[in-house]
Amino acid sequence: QVQLVESGGGLVQPGGSLRLSCTPSGFSFDSYAVSWYRQVLRKERELIATITSRGDSTTYADSVKGRFTISKDNGKDTVYLQMNNLQPDDTAVYYCNALSVATITTEYWGQGTQVTVSS
Repeated sequence: QVQLVESGGGLVQPGGSLRLSCTPSGFSFDSYAVSWYRQVLRKERELIATITSRGDSTTYADSVKGRFTISKDNGKDTVYLQMNNLQPDDTAVYYCNALSVATITTEYWGQGTQVTVSS
């Protein structure tokens, strides 16, 4: 079964850190650009970070730039989102997305992981 498996969400105090992980099942990230999105209830899903298939380039939304880091471990075929200095506005469900660089139309979504920032 082809899917993305996410982990690492939870409850953290303002100023704290979390690391999210995204691992493919049934395929490899070798030829996929991987992104993290987040969504707050009744709002549109927001693209926050992307890493290329080779892991040599990253982009970030202004809202997380300087606080979040997306990275890729090719040996473990896993993409991470390191989130530092978390604030209440970062509270959302975070989703991993993999987009094929070969077809551009083939993409997969993770099930989402809840991140809650609260004191």
